[in-house]
Amino acid sequence: MNDVIYIGKKVIQFILVIFLLSVIVFYMARLSPGDPLMSYYGEGVERMNTAEKLEAMEKLGLNAPIYQQYVDWLGNAVHGEYGISYKYKQDVTTVIGDVYKNTIILGGLGYVLTFLLALLLGIFCTLHEDKLIDKIICKVGVVTSCIPSFWVSLVLILVFSINLGLLPSSGAYALGQSTNLFSRMEHLVLPLTVLILSHLWYYTYMIRNKLVAEIRQDYVLLCKVKGLSKNEIVMKHCLRNILPSYITIMAISVPHILGGTYVVEKVFSYPGLGTLCFESAKYHDYNMLLVLCLITEIIVVFANMLAQVINNKIDPRMKHDRGEHDWNFSQATLK
Repeated sequence: MNDVIYIGKKVIQFILVIFLLSVIVFYMARLSPGDPLMSYYGEGVERMNTAEKLEAMEKLGLNAPIYQQYVDWLGNAVHGEYGISYKYKQDVTTVIGDVYKNTIILGGLGYVLTFLLALLLGIFCTLHEDKLIDKIICKVGVVTSCIPSFWVSLVLILVFSINLGLLPSSGAYALGQSTNLFSRMEHLVLPLTVLILSHLWYYTYMIRNKLVAEIRQDYVLLCKVKGLSKNEIVMKHCLRNILPSYITIMAISVPHILGGTYVVEKVFSYPGLGTLCFESAKYHDYNMLLVLCLITEIIVVFANMLAQVINNKIDPRMKHDRGEHDWNFSQATLK
């Protein structure tokens, strides 16, 4: 029963947060400088007289007060209607439906590979703490994490696309090859490399530090007395104890990696949600910008709340905060 109430509270919080964010984004977009008519009608706006401009604004629903525009938009959104894109002259959902899979592929692969490699590197560095290989990895990691991702992207394009001609520099696939798996993989190599390199060491360092700190705990001495090797202690006990923290790191990293994905998409002209975000902001495509922001917000908020729910299941110590149980997890792992 407590779990149902807890999840119910999270659902209510989720709805309220998304609602408030939608209001903020809607008002910020409407109050920002720029002319959305230029996005929809192009240079033809310059030839319009005052009456024609008023008629055009009424057609796009921009003549009413901002609060009324939001109420109208929210009412339509409840019924699955999010308006049309001023730039593409199509329903917002239609435009997004053509490219969202590309972002899922790039961002999803980058997310999984980043945390898989970070976990493996973090364990490796912990097992070889303060040895030469650990110091080399740490130094190289610090250097690579300080290099801006857009600069790395330009260097990779210059070397592998322009000079060597080995890999494509833009797009998600070759012209007319959307179903060609090899073409998609080929176009993913450079953006995926930049995405991983720009985040890998940050999370590796966090995992390494948590494992190193866990090794300093008192229960590890008992493990050593029992004759367990360092590998066994790290893999069987320390890794298990940092698992809730690891999941939390994965959840709170969603906006970090998602933002990195958007930047990489723009640099490589990769047709995804990130490219649409830049274009909608540039051309004042209000409807498109609002929906893209809401999609991003929903992903981020949902990931963070999901991490809290999962942590409460994995780590019994967190239940103590809700007055359910008090469990010495470190001792439990030794039984």
